[in-house]
Parts: sequence; C-alpha cells; structure tokens
Amino acid sequence: MSLLPRLFLASIASLASMTSAQSADAKFPPVVFVHGNGDTAALWMTQFWRFESNGYPEDHLFAVDIPHPSARADDNAQEVNRSSTTDAAQAVAAEVDEALKATGAEKVVLVANSRGCQTARNYVKNFGGAAKVERMVLGGCVHHGVFVLPNAAQGSEFNGAAPFLKNLSAEPEVPAGMPVTVIRSDKFDLYSQPEGKYVGMAGKSTGISYESQELKGADNRVIPGADHRETAYSKLAFEIIYQAITGEKAGTHAIVAEENPVLSGMITGYENGAATNLPVPGAKLSIYATDPKTGERFGSPVYEKTVGADGVWGDFHARPSQTYEFDIKADGYPETRIFRGLLPRSFRYMDLRLQPAPAQGNLIFVKRPRGYFGPDDQATANGLILPGIDPNDPVPHVASANVPVAGDKPESITAVFNGETIVGRFDPALKDAATYIEFTD
Repeated sequence: MSLLPRLFLASIASLASMTSAQSADAKFPPVVFVHGNGDTAALWMTQFWRFESNGYPEDHLFAVDIPHPSARADDNAQEVNRSSTTDAAQAVAAEVDEALKATGAEKVVLVANSRGCQTARNYVKNFGGAAKVERMVLGGCVHHGVFVLPNAAQGSEFNGAAPFLKNLSAEPEVPAGMPVTVIRSDKFDLYSQPEGKYVGMAGKSTGISYESQELKGADNRVIPGADHRETAYSKLAFEIIYQAITGEKAGTHAIVAEENPVLSGMITGYENGAATNLPVPGAKLSIYATDPKTGERFGSPVYEKTVGADGVWGDFHARPSQTYEFDIKADGYPETRIFRGLLPRSFRYMDLRLQPAPAQGNLIFVKRPRGYFGPDDQATANGLILPGIDPNDPVPHVASANVPVAGDKPESITAVFNGETIVGRFDPALKDAATYIEFTD
C-alpha cells in the first residue's frame, strides 16, 4: 500500500478514536468531588463506588484533598493549619486541571458538600473555573451563611453578611449558561438552622432559614430528613447527583463488589486542633484481617508499609468479603487502630487520619464520617444507644461517640448503625492506643 492511503486510513482511525473519546466524555464527563470544612477526599468513597457500579468509568472520577482543610476564623489573617478561601479555590483549580489533563476532556463537573460548595462557586466565579466547568451539583451548602451578623465576624467565610458570601451570592447567583443543582435537607441540617444552638449561638437567631441553602436559578432539590452530610454522601443524594450529570436515572444505588479491590490513600496528620490533609512520613501501617464476629485479628498482618514523603500507604489488595483492622504507628501520635466494614471496591483516596492522644479513660470511638447519628437511627454499641444522642433533639449532630469499655480485659464491641454492623476490639494491653470503629455509610 502506498504512503498516501496509509496516511488517509490512519487519519480516519485517529478521527474515529477522537470521536469515540468525545462521545464517552459527553456521557461520562470527568467529575471532581470537593469535600467540606475539615474534611477529606476519603468521604467520597461510597459515591465513587455507586458511580462505578452504574458503569461510570473510574478514571473519570477525581477528588481533591484540600491542604489545611479547616477554614480560618478570619479569612484575611494567617492561621496555623487553616486555609483561606483563596487556598481552597486554588486546590480545586489544581485538581480540575489534573482531571482535564488525565481525561483529555474540555470541562468537568464539580460535586461539592458544605464548605466545598462555596469553594466550588468561588473557583468558578473568581479563579477561571467558568471556562473549565460545565455543571455543579452542590449538597449541604451554606450559600447565604451559617449565620448572618452584619456587625461582627466580617472576616468569616460563613457569615452571610460578610464580604465573601455577599460577593459570591451577588446576582446572578448561578453562573450564566451553567446548570446548577442544589441538594438540601428540609429542616435537619445542623448548619442551616434558624436558632444557633449548633454554631455557638444557643438561644439566638442565626438570621437564616431552612431555605437559605437554595440558589436563585438553580434546580433546588430537597431530601426530607437528611442531615448535613447526607445531602451529599447518601444513597438518595447519589441518585440526584447521578441524574444531574448523566441525564439518566441510576440503575442502582447498591455497591457492586469487585473481585480484587485495590485500596490506597495517604496517612495524614493533625495540628492546631485540626486535620492537615498532609502526609506523615515514616508512619507505619499494618493491616490485619479480622474475625467479623469478634474483631480479633487472624494472625500476622496481611499488609505492611512504612510510608515515604508522600504519605501514600497503598496499594493494598483487599478481599471484598473480609473485614480489616488498620493499625498505624507514627512519632508524635498514639497507636491508632481503625476497624472497618467490608471494602468491596477499589478506591485511591482512602486517607487514614492520625489525631493526638484521646481523652482519658477506657474508650472506643464509634464514628460516622459521612453523616451524623440521630434519634431516629438504630445506632448502638453492644446493644446500648450511642452516647451523645439526645432522643429529644431531632437534628442529627453526633459524628463520633465515645463508648466506655471495662478495660480490664480484651473486649469485643459490636457497633450497629442502621443496616451495618462492625465489631471492633478493645485491648487494655495497648493502653496508649486510640481505637475506632468507622461506619461506611
């Protein structure tokens, strides 16, 4: 065959490949997930799994880990291990550029929760994001503030009467030509309450309403009974997010197990009262397979790694039907033991956070990172309602419960949250360890 026909056929093949890629990106645009105040990319794990279980390509799903993820008290004043609104927006910008580079797409979709909503909107409005974002889906937001104080806290990015949110919400509240979906609770989001009990203003008006999360011009959706995080991380939130992005209803919100899940993430630290989302070099991870009925370890670790400067602890090949304990040792932190439920799919953002020594006493900490425990939940440890849940307070606000244990001998603790059961193991021989049971949903 002569050179000309070969070049012609090559160009046709290249064009077909480009057309196919463009078609795939049109149906499955890259999605960048943005976490909230003090949070981590790891919270999006179950939503990644639900997207993938519906055929969304894993390599089109991205999540940002904002360094120093907690907001400053005053956005204009430096504060150790706190990020400004500019810092947060720039972190999103970097992740968007990475997603575009990795996929070859022209634009991404932003999905955000809590502080991540205003971060996403700030990036779009003030940091060039309008040219790189085709749609936003925002859940559990504080668009018009957690409180409205015209004569105080003018540096707070959560004050609806301060410059940052006033500028961000100047009309039009939704960027021209960009579809925006807002997901909110009807009246159970602790950061969208008319009364200030949950934000240090007990007995005082916050100046906001249950509807303050809505944006003019957006598709405003309500999930009755949802708490602050369930507006973004729950099954019902997934259904709204998926349909907003694809234009189709999800086939399932169940998580379909993989044969060989591969898990990774960073081991991250703590400073000045908050998580850092930055690596802890030299931390040593040991993963143990556990008895799902007792929490006891099955012999030696099934995986071990001492992390380097990047803090990355993977890749760990899990068994989707096996429960695990993650044991972390690092200078300056207590030994940290995390009991997890089943890990049925791969995930590359499964960060493991270290914290300072826990409160005194024999305790095991039962955590729900993707939501809050409330009085309408089945939330127990060894059959007793988790401490801190007030049956007379309808607004879910307990994310971590301190469960006392006898402490004189090893003890199994069976924690139940709605449909999930995880058994952890308290060992008094590890008297300086911090032991956690962490729910998946």
